Amino acid sequence: MLDALITDGQAWFASALPDHGIYALMAFAFIAGLARGFSGFGAALIFIPLGGAIIGPKLVSPILLFIDGIATLGMIPPAWRSANRPEVFVMAAGAALGVPAGTAMLALLDPTLLRWSITIIAISLLALLVSGWRYHGAPSAPLSSGVGMIAGLFSGAAQLGGPPVVAYWLGGKSDFTRVRANVVLYFSISSVFSAISYTIGGLFVPAVFALTAVILPSYAVGLYGGSKLFGLAEERTFRIACYVLIATAAIIGMPLLDSVLR
Repeated sequence: MLDALITDGQAWFASALPDHGIYALMAFAFIAGLARGFSGFGAALIFIPLGGAIIGPKLVSPILLFIDGIATLGMIPPAWRSANRPEVFVMAAGAALGVPAGTAMLALLDPTLLRWSITIIAISLLALLVSGWRYHGAPSAPLSSGVGMIAGLFSGAAQLGGPPVVAYWLGGKSDFTRVRANVVLYFSISSVFSAISYTIGGLFVPAVFALTAVILPSYAVGLYGGSKLFGLAEERTFRIACYVLIATAAIIGMPLLDSVLR
């Protein structure tokens, strides 16, 4: 009986995996984790365009939701203690509206159109990060919820909600420790919204679970390695490297260049 169950499980696992691109996805996940580990951002901006070129956005977004959520679970308890929770909850309320709308786009839009949209969004968000622009006014409930709604829309559609949130909170009067805790706690909440919306939208197909099991170790190793590399060079050097990686991923991930990755 046990042997039969193991055999059936192996057969299911093999049938759920795509017939190409697995090793490339593992490499992209490692690079994305490396960027996330040493700079705190960039995983989605790297993994979504490149992974989407191989398996499509409807698979790659739920996979990143899983692997990043699992790999960063340990960051939630200290974030809960240090964050400005009322401010985070106001922004999360906006995300509760934005995430389902973004998920509907992910589920219903033509994959090629969605990939072009992701490319444009990724390049635009990269420009926002490179510009160094930050919101320097005092946070307000309407503005925080509005930023949360926009970030939620990007998260639901492509897990790209990070840059608007970072640009909004980094320019405020809170110290970096508080800002980092706010960001971690916000994304732990918005990820729950994404998981619920993806479930309702039927996006958690067997291939998502099989590929998550395969890709998660590479992402976790990259995340750990990036955090260790952070102290070996200036932060500016790592950020420039991230910007170059993100720009390269956005360009190579365009549908026009599918032959590069296939």
